[in-house]
Amino acid sequence: MDYLHRDLGVIGPETTVEVTLDHPANVQLLDPNNFLAYENRSAYRYQGGHVTVSPFRIRPPHPGRWHLVIDLGGGPGAVRASVRTLSDSPVPS
Repeated sequence: MDYLHRDLGVIGPETTVEVTLDHPANVQLLDPNNFLAYENRSAYRYQGGHVTVSPFRIRPPHPGRWHLVIDLGGGPGAVRASVRTLSDSPVPS
């Protein structure tokens, strides 16, 4: 199983994860338990889905440790991606 993985660390809903893809792919945001299930090819839950428009932006539904996985759903080929996190921080007064 080929996939791209990024451990995003501890982030929450105030953080936007921006993914830029070179072509359509599955973009999945997973908590640690679901990432482990993904790696073990067990049933898992995720945020995201099949992305056809880039850049794609997603926010975690709650604070915690998050993993980002990008794959082609078992299809042939490879995907290139860049990932960055954007934090909504209050503007100083």
